[in-house]
Amino acid sequence: MNTPMNTPANTPLTPHDPASIPANPPQRALGLHRELDRVWRNAPGLRGQITAVSHTTLGLRFMVTAFLFFGIGGLLAMLIRAQLATPNGAFLDTALYNQIFTMHGSIMMFLFAIPMLEGLAMYLLPKMLGTRDLAFPRLSALGYWCYLLGGLILIAALLAGVAPGEGWFMYTPLSGKTYSPGINADVWLLGVTFVEISALSAAIELMVSILRLRAPGMKLTQMPLFAWYMLGTAAMMLAGFPPLILGSVLLEMERAFGWPFFDPERGGDPLLWQHLFWLFGHPEVYIIFLPAAGVLSTVIPVLCRTQIVGYGAIVAAILGMVFLSFGLWVHHMFAVGIPHLALAFFSAASMLVAVPTAVQIFAWIATLWRGRPELKLPMLYILGFFFTFVMGGLTGVMLAVVPFNWQAHDTAFVTAHLHYVLIGGFVFPMLAGVAWWMPLMSGRRRVRGLGEAAFWFILVGFHGTFFLMHLTGLMGMARRIPSYPENPEWTALNLSSSFFGFVMTIGFALFAIDLILQAGFGKRSVRNPWKAPSLDWAMALPPPNYNFASLPGPALQQAGAEAAMLALAKGEGLLPGAPRGRREILVTSVGTARPEHVAILPVNTGLPLLLALAISAFVLLMLAGLYTLAPLALIPVVTLIWIWARRAMAPLDATPIEVAPGLVLPVQPGDGGTLTRSGLVSLLFANGTFFASLLFGLAFISLVSPGPPRPLWPADRTVLLATGAVLALLAMAALGLPRALSHIETGRRAGAGLPVAFAANLLALALLLALGLGQLPDPTRHAADAVRAALVAYVGLHAAIATLFTAFALDQARRGELAPGRAGALRNAGLWQSYTLAAAAVTLAALWAQEAAS
Repeated sequence: MNTPMNTPANTPLTPHDPASIPANPPQRALGLHRELDRVWRNAPGLRGQITAVSHTTLGLRFMVTAFLFFGIGGLLAMLIRAQLATPNGAFLDTALYNQIFTMHGSIMMFLFAIPMLEGLAMYLLPKMLGTRDLAFPRLSALGYWCYLLGGLILIAALLAGVAPGEGWFMYTPLSGKTYSPGINADVWLLGVTFVEISALSAAIELMVSILRLRAPGMKLTQMPLFAWYMLGTAAMMLAGFPPLILGSVLLEMERAFGWPFFDPERGGDPLLWQHLFWLFGHPEVYIIFLPAAGVLSTVIPVLCRTQIVGYGAIVAAILGMVFLSFGLWVHHMFAVGIPHLALAFFSAASMLVAVPTAVQIFAWIATLWRGRPELKLPMLYILGFFFTFVMGGLTGVMLAVVPFNWQAHDTAFVTAHLHYVLIGGFVFPMLAGVAWWMPLMSGRRRVRGLGEAAFWFILVGFHGTFFLMHLTGLMGMARRIPSYPENPEWTALNLSSSFFGFVMTIGFALFAIDLILQAGFGKRSVRNPWKAPSLDWAMALPPPNYNFASLPGPALQQAGAEAAMLALAKGEGLLPGAPRGRREILVTSVGTARPEHVAILPVNTGLPLLLALAISAFVLLMLAGLYTLAPLALIPVVTLIWIWARRAMAPLDATPIEVAPGLVLPVQPGDGGTLTRSGLVSLLFANGTFFASLLFGLAFISLVSPGPPRPLWPADRTVLLATGAVLALLAMAALGLPRALSHIETGRRAGAGLPVAFAANLLALALLLALGLGQLPDPTRHAADAVRAALVAYVGLHAAIATLFTAFALDQARRGELAPGRAGALRNAGLWQSYTLAAAAVTLAALWAQEAAS
C-alpha cells in the first residue's frame, strides 16, 4: 500500500492536507456490502420503482426513457422522409405534416438529447468522482418525473391531433393566438417548460455534486475530463435555459391573458421571441456537444493505451466554449434585418468558436497518434464522429459568413448542417459511450457482430440521407415544407435521401436489439473489461447503489481502478460501511477537495412523484383554459415543498463522525456551507439569468421595437410612496434575518428579527399586489405595460417565496430546532431575501428609467 495511507493513527491530522489521511483498518468486504445494501437499496416491487432516489437507478431511467423518445422521434422522421420522397407528396396532409415536423424537432431536442446527457452524467459522475450519490437525490427523482410527465403530455397531444404545428422553434406571430387559436401551441409552451424543470434540476444537481462531492484530495485540476465537461454543461444550462423559459412564459401569458409582448400592433415585437429563443438555442448546441466530447476524452486514451494529450488545453477549450457560446445566438437571425455592425460582430464570434473546438479535436487526434488505437466498437463510433462532426463544423463556418448565410438561409443546406452537428457531435459519441459503459450498467458482455453491423448501417445511412441535403439546399430547395413541385434537380436527391434514411433507421434498430441482447442474454463480464484507470470501474458489475464500500483517498485515486478495487471493498478508504444505518457521503471543499463535513442523504420516498403530479395538475388546468382554478393547484405544490424541506433537516442529535483514524467531521457545518446552500446559489444564478432576460425584454420593447409609441403612465405620488415602502420593507426583512442568525449562533433565541422579517415580507407582498392590481396601467394595452407588469409580478413572486422562507424559519424556532451551528433555514432565507431586495431595487430603477426616457 502507498505510504500516505499508512500514517500512524496517533499522528496529528490536518484536514487541510487530504494526503495525510490514514487508511481505515480492513474489514470483511461481504459484511460491508450487506450493511450498505440494507441502507442504500431500492424497495422491492412497484413501490421501489416509485420511491427510488438512487443516482444509479435514476440515471438508467433517464437514458432508457430518452432512447424510447428517440425511437418515437425517429419514427416521425421516417414519416417526414416518406412525405418528401417524391414531388407533390400526398402521404401526409399539411396540418399533420406540420405537427409531425414540429414534434420531431421538439422530441429530439427536449426529450432525447438533454435527458440523455443528464442520465449519463447522473449515472457516471458519482462513480468517477469517488462518492456514493449526487448531492440532491430527491431533486434528481423530481426531475425525472417532470421529464416523464411533460413528455407524455406532448406525446398524448400528438396522438390526439392537437400537437403544436408551428415548428420546434415556435416563431411568433405564427404561434400567437391569431394564427394558432387552438391549444396546440399551448401544449408546446407548457409541456416544454414543464420538461425544463428537469433540465434545471439536473444542472443544479450536477454543478453542486462536481464542486462539493469529489473524493478527498481530488483537486479541480485533477478530476476526470468528463467532470470538467459536465461542469461546463451545467453552467451553460443554468444560464441558457432561463431565456427559453421566460420566452415560453411570456408567450403563454400573451395567448392566455392578452399581454402583447410579441404583438406588433400593440408595441410588441416578434423578434423578441427569436432573441430569447436563440439565447437558449445556440448554447443548446454546445450543451449537447460538451458531454459527448467528455465521452470522447474518456474513451480515446484508454482504447489507445495512453494518457490524453493536452489536459490543460482541453480544460481551457471547455471554458472558452462555455463563454463564447453565449455570443453567437444572432447568427440564426442574419436574415431578419440586423445592423451591419452586429452582423460583423456575430459573424466573427461564430468563426471564433471553431478555435476551442479545433483544440479538442487536435488533442484527440494527437492521443490517437501517440497511442496504439484498438478498433473496438466504441472506437468505430468515435471514428464516425470525426468523419461526421468535422464536416458539420466546416459547414457551420460557411454559414457564419453573412453573404453565404443569406443565400443558404431557410434551405435544406441548414437542415443538413444541423444534423451533421447534432448527430455527428452527439449521437455518435453517445453510441460510443453506451457501448463503452454497457458492461458497467448491465454486468454483461455484448453479442459480437451485431454492433458492428449497426454501426455501418448508421454511418452509411446517415451520410446518404443528409449529405445529399447539402446539394438540394444549394439548388434552392426550402426547408420546413410539406411538399415540393416537380423539379428534376430535386427529385432523385430527395428519393435517395429517403432511401438512406430508412437504411439509418435499420441501423438504430440493430443497435437497440444489440443492447437488449447484451442486457438480457450476454455472458457475465469481468470487472473492468477495458482495463480503464478511472474510479467508475473500481467496483462490482453492475454496481450497487452505494458505489463504494469506502471512499477513495488520494493514494487510492492515484493507484488506478485495478489496484483500488479490493482496498475500497474492504473499507480501507474513508467513511467505510453504514454503521449508523444512514446514507452518508463526504462533502469536500470546492478547490482542493478538503474534507469538510458528512452529509446525510434522504432515503427512498414518493415525495418527488407527488410533487411532479401536483405541478402537472397546474399545467393541465392551464391547458384546459381553467385559469381561475389553476392557482389552486399551487396549494399542494407549496404544501409538498414544505414537507420536502422538513424532511431535509439533519437529525438534531447528529454527533461528529470519525471518517478515518484521527479525522472526525461534523454532520452540520458550523459556517453554513451546506450542500443546500450551494444548490441555492446555483438556483439564484439561473434566476438572475431569467431576470436579466426580462430586463433585456424591457429594453428591447422600449428602445428597439418599431411598434406604436408607448402610452404615457402618469405615475402619481401614491405609486412613488408604494414603491419606496416596498423597498423599505424588503430591506427591513433583509436586516432582520442576520440579526436573528447572530442571536441563534450566540445561544440565544431568534428574538424579534425573525417575526419582523416575516411581517415585513408579508406587507411588501400586499403592497406589490395593490400596486399591480390598482396602480399599474392595463397590461393588455401595450407591450411596455405588459413587461412592466411582468417585472412587478416577478418581484411579487420572490416576496411571496421570501415570506414562506421566513415562515419556515419561524416554525423551526417554535419547534426549538435552531441552535448554535444549526441555523436551519435562516442562512438560506437571508440569501434569498438579499436577492429579492436587489431584484426589487433594480426593477424599480429600470421602470423609473423607462418613464424618464419617454
